[in-house]
Order: sequence, then structure tokens, then C-alpha cells
Amino acid sequence: MADDKEREGTELVIAEFHKKIKDAFEVFDHEANNTVDRDRNNYQVTRVLPKRMESCMTLIVEVEEEEPTGYIRFEKFLPVMTKVLLEKRYRPIPEDILLRAFEVLDPSKRGFLTKEELIKYMTEEGEPFSQEEMEEMLSAAIDPESNSIRYKDYIAMMVVDDG
Repeated sequence: MADDKEREGTELVIAEFHKKIKDAFEVFDHEANNTVDRDRNNYQVTRVLPKRMESCMTLIVEVEEEEPTGYIRFEKFLPVMTKVLLEKRYRPIPEDILLRAFEVLDPSKRGFLTKEELIKYMTEEGEPFSQEEMEEMLSAAIDPESNSIRYKDYIAMMVVDDG
């Protein structure tokens, strides 16, 4: 009986990981064909996580085709990332830290940033995003109806529970 409950719990964790992995993968799957451009998207990952560049490169090699095409297919990416998450190889940034970072940009505590504010912060502050990187983030983060990012919802979509 305990084994059944444990198995069900593991299956739920894996299902949640699969959903989060798929959601994150789709942000970079610009042609909606279950592939991402290895070089273009690896640059973005390693730019954000420079200390883990070697680890990122190793992970990319694990999911790339036997004969490199420059693209990573979702069906190869999913099992590798699931294993990484189950093994807790990389410690995710806690949700509360991400929330505090967004709240610094939103001193009025409105719970959102406008598209214009987000563009200003991401292109004029710190290490600026390129136009292409900005467009990718906007396509994933901005609600087209309100033309803003409700950052709590965005964080919830992007964070994998480390529980």
C-alpha cells in the first residue's frame, strides 16, 4: 500500500516536471515544431548562468542528435531534463527570491510591470538584452490583453518546485 502511494507521488512529481519542461521548451520553440536552435538558445542560457556554462554545454551534448543538426528535439530533451530535475543536479532560484527581484522593479507593489517598463529595465539596466532576446521574453511573459506582465503568474509558470 505504501509503495502504491509512493509511486503515485513520484508519478505526480514527474507529471509536474513534464508540464514545466514543456512550457519552458515552448518559449524557445519558435516554429512550434518541437525543436529549439541549440546555438541561439544556449547563448541565452549560458549568459544568464555563466558559472554553469560547462554544465550547460554538457547537458546540451546529452540531448543533441548523434549527428549534430544544430537543433534539440523535445523528445530527447524531456527525459534528460526530467532526470536532471529528479536528481536535483541544479538548484533552482527560489520563487521568493525571483518575486523580490520583480518587486524591486515594482516599488508600488502593483503586482505587474507594463511592457514598456519591462523593455526599459531589460534593455537599459545591467547587461542589456538584445532586441531578439527581448522579443522572446515578451512573447512568453506579456499578457496581450493587458500589455503587462503579472510577475507572480510568470514566476509560477517558470519555476519548478524543488520540494
